[in-house]
Amino acid sequence: MRSTPRYAIASLLAAALAAPPALAQPPRVSVDSSTHGRVDAIFAQWNRTDSPGCAVGVYRGGVVEYARGYGMANLELGVALSPQSIFDIGSTSKQFTAMSIMLLARDGKLSLDDDIRKFIPELPNYGKTITIRHILTHTSGIRDYLTLWGLAGVDDADLTTDDDALALIVRQRELNFAPGDAWLYSNSGFFLASVIVKRVSGKTLARFAAERIFAPLGMTHTRFNDDHMAIIPNRATGYAPRDSGGWATAMSNFEQTGDGAVQTSIDDMQRWDENFYTGVVGGAETLASMQKTAVLNDGKQQTYALGLMVDRYRGLRSVSHGGSWAGYRAELLRLPDQHLSVACLCNLARTNPSLLARRVAEVYLGDQMTPSDANVTAAGRRTPAAPTSSRTPAAGELTRYAGRYQSPELETIYTLSVENGKLMLRRRRSEAIALVPSATDTFMAEGITYRFVRDKGRVAGFLVDAGRTRNLRFDVVGGR
Repeated sequence: MRSTPRYAIASLLAAALAAPPALAQPPRVSVDSSTHGRVDAIFAQWNRTDSPGCAVGVYRGGVVEYARGYGMANLELGVALSPQSIFDIGSTSKQFTAMSIMLLARDGKLSLDDDIRKFIPELPNYGKTITIRHILTHTSGIRDYLTLWGLAGVDDADLTTDDDALALIVRQRELNFAPGDAWLYSNSGFFLASVIVKRVSGKTLARFAAERIFAPLGMTHTRFNDDHMAIIPNRATGYAPRDSGGWATAMSNFEQTGDGAVQTSIDDMQRWDENFYTGVVGGAETLASMQKTAVLNDGKQQTYALGLMVDRYRGLRSVSHGGSWAGYRAELLRLPDQHLSVACLCNLARTNPSLLARRVAEVYLGDQMTPSDANVTAAGRRTPAAPTSSRTPAAGELTRYAGRYQSPELETIYTLSVENGKLMLRRRRSEAIALVPSATDTFMAEGITYRFVRDKGRVAGFLVDAGRTRNLRFDVVGGR
């Protein structure tokens, strides 16, 4: 836990956010009402008093061209969403973490090519240097700590801290791949960046960003939230749909920052977006560096830069990042050559702000765009075919895999048993899951692969591949 009292941190943060004095709302311009009507139609399904929804902002030429909320910020109190509603923007926060690191680099306090163990020496020595640039471009190979916690049964509503997250990452004995060899999204890198900010500046990321980014830009309603008990005025509640109908609150008690945790509004995001043109914070050189995409060891160019995706959308150059956390979803899409951006912030899980923001951009710039590829998913990748099993092991064979397995890296135990001819897995805070055979000694469930390993012919454990975490080992408890 932190040694600084919460009330002291809150006072410091409030002071930073209070200077300069609150500015007037960003200027708005009027546009043909038919254009607004086309935007409204995109969000019509949430424009109700009995549903959470989204707020949207269209920024053009340095002003807010259109901003509106659709749906409710709080169903219990009957408060509607507006451009001033505060949302958790999830991974859209990563660009603020990257800017914080860049400001420290500009101050001469660190370099993007520094070994991260220079600042976090307790991290394991994996035999290869992991740089700050690696962790800010998802090329470090460090396992994703959110995936690890999910495998351990930790829920986003649990209370977790910087110390908890760092201890989990430090326990990992392998990388997903050698640094720079591949690109794989990992929240661990940006959390570790927050640790670096604190150790280099002597200030938490929340306080550093408040003083160096949010206050200078007049983002008086924006913060990194590192206190799960904080009262955040005008915050929209996060919701998720229930399978049986209706809604459930979906909020997080995580206190670590860096990979997420920024709370902000449509109006404040306009000030940040415009900074990419004015350079008030960081300057032109720093902002250009933030948008320089990663290059792998083999020379392959990526589309991910420093907390930002730099790509093209329907022929137009785009800079963007989405976010997904608890019941919140977010997207900030910038089309810099047209000086037009769309921010879409939602307080309802299962919404897709990335797709919604692009549909809004099409309202304004559709005549300048190339035809879309309807066969590509919203994520820009085709959906792979599900693996099939060529053979189902008999119940007698399945018993060879039954037992208790432990992972020191997760500090958790899985139990496998054979029930009604199926291999069932049980873990903390999870109902039993049926493992489906996909190859010899290999099973799958819920997108996760379990590959059993043997010692002298007997099952000794298994390796878990869960997307952003690879080769996580579980060993038979007590041996066999």
